[in-house]
Amino acid sequence: MKNTSEKKVQHASFKELLMAIRLRSATFLKRNVVMLIALCLAIVTSFIVPPDKEYIGYFDFKTLSCLFTVLAVVCALKNIRFFYIIARKIVSVFKTAKICVLALVYITFIGSMLIANDMALITFLPLGYFVLSSTGKEKYMAFTFIMQNIAANLGGMLTPFGNPQNLYLYSFFEIPTLEFMGIMLAPFVFSIAIITICCLVFVKSEPLEITGEDVKLPKVRTIIYLLLFTLSILIVFRSIPYFIGLIIIPLVILFMDRRALLKVDYPLLLTFVFFFIFAGNMARIDAVRDFFSFLLEKNTLIFSTLSCQVISNVPSAILLSQFTNNYRELLLGVNIGGVGTLISSLASLITLREFVSHSPKGTKKYILLFSAFNFGFLILLLGFCLGMTMIF
Repeated sequence: MKNTSEKKVQHASFKELLMAIRLRSATFLKRNVVMLIALCLAIVTSFIVPPDKEYIGYFDFKTLSCLFTVLAVVCALKNIRFFYIIARKIVSVFKTAKICVLALVYITFIGSMLIANDMALITFLPLGYFVLSSTGKEKYMAFTFIMQNIAANLGGMLTPFGNPQNLYLYSFFEIPTLEFMGIMLAPFVFSIAIITICCLVFVKSEPLEITGEDVKLPKVRTIIYLLLFTLSILIVFRSIPYFIGLIIIPLVILFMDRRALLKVDYPLLLTFVFFFIFAGNMARIDAVRDFFSFLLEKNTLIFSTLSCQVISNVPSAILLSQFTNNYRELLLGVNIGGVGTLISSLASLITLREFVSHSPKGTKKYILLFSAFNFGFLILLLGFCLGMTMIF
C-alpha cells in the first residue's frame, strides 16, 4: 500500500511538472513570437544562401553591443525604481493624461535625434509604462507605445546618427551635413505636427494621480548607473569603442546587481541576430537584387519606401545604395519607410517586445492599432515627400 501511494504522489508530481513546463513554454512562445518568426525567416533564407564566411558581415556588432549594455543599465535602473520616481515627477508636473503622453512622446522624439531610435525606445518605453501603470491609465498603453515608436523612427531622420541607415548613407554618399539636414527638415517638421495632432485627439485630458509610496533613490548606485548609461551613450556617438563598454558595464553591474543581467531581454538580442541573417541573405539573392534594380529606375522614393516594408530600412539602405545615385530620394524613402509594417524598422520590434512583456493578452489588438497608425503615417508622409520632390 505504501509503495502504491508513493507512486501516486510521484505520478502527480510528474504531471504537475509537465503542466508547469507546458505553461512556461506557452508563455515563452507568446512573448517571443517575433523572435520565432525571425528565426524561421533566417533558417528558410539560409537554405537559399548557405552559410559561408560572408555571414559574419551581416551582423552589426556595435548595435548588438549597444543594445545589450543599454538593456543591462535600464534593468539596473528599474531595480532601484528609478523610472518609478521619474514617472512621479512627470505626473506631478504635467498632471493630465493628454499632456503626460505628449511629453513622453516628445522625450522619445528628441532622444532619437541624439542617441538613435532603438536606444531611445529602450530608454523611454519603460518610462511610459511606469507613468501609465502607476496612474491606472493602462488603457493608453498601446497608443502611447505606438506613438513613442513612430516618434523614435521619425525623430531620428533629421540627424546623420539618428538612425542606422542615415549613418550608412551619410558616409556612403559623403553627403554634406547641412545638405543632409536640409533634405530631412521638411518631413521632420511634418512628422512632429502629425504626432502632436494624434496625441491631442486620441488622449483625453483626464487628471492623473500616482499611487504608491514615495521612494528614495540609493545615491551611490544611482550615480554609478547613470555614469554607465552615459558611457553607453558615448558608445552610440562613437566617442568610445563599443568593446570597452561591453567589458566595463557588465562587470560593474555584475558586482552591484547581478539580477539586472539576468533580466536583460536576451530574446530581443536574438531577434536582431536572426533578422540580420534574414536581411543579409535577402540582399544576396540575385532575383531580389535584379528586382530592386528594376524598380529603382522607375521611382527611387516610392520603391525604397516599399522595400523597407519587406526587408526593413537598414538592409534596404545598404542594398539599394548599390543601384542608384539619387541619394536624396533614397534617404527620404528609407526614413519614412521606417513606419508601416512591424519589420519596416527593427526598432519597432523593440516596442512590440516591450508591450508584450507587460500585456501579452493584448498583442493582437496592439498589432491592429500599430498597423492602422503606422500605415496612416506612411501614406501621409509618402504623399508629402512626393509633393516635395515634384516642387524641388
